[in-house]
Amino acid sequence: MFFTKAFSLITAFLAVATQASPTPEVGPVEVRIASTTHTGDVTFYTPGLGACGHTNNANEFVAAAAAPVFDTFPGATANPNNNPICGKQTTVTYQGKSVTVTLVDRCPGCGNGGIDLSPAAFQRLASLDKGRLSGAQWSV
Repeated sequence: MFFTKAFSLITAFLAVATQASPTPEVGPVEVRIASTTHTGDVTFYTPGLGACGHTNNANEFVAAAAAPVFDTFPGATANPNNNPICGKQTTVTYQGKSVTVTLVDRCPGCGNGGIDLSPAAFQRLASLDKGRLSGAQWSV
């Protein structure tokens, strides 16, 4: 009789223990890509219709990323309008000064780590008559 009750208890325990537990709901998963710091020249340009498909002007704090950075950004496609770099913000730092800009264009003339800023953004770092600033840093 003892063994019968013990067997019944073990069977009942196993029946409960092996029941499927409800699967928790999982929301969207955000994938973050580690940012890369670029060092290069900063120049300025007059924005217009950019590679990201939007029109900007010289008074906005926008920038064009160097073509090698723009073209190899994770998820980049043949259509530059769909490049995930578009709309990303970056802070450009030069000799203790910094400016935050939104990436809206591709800079084919910029060197590997270069970035082209709108005149308004460039003036936060130096006077426009400087033209080119060497050794600035930015991350994306």
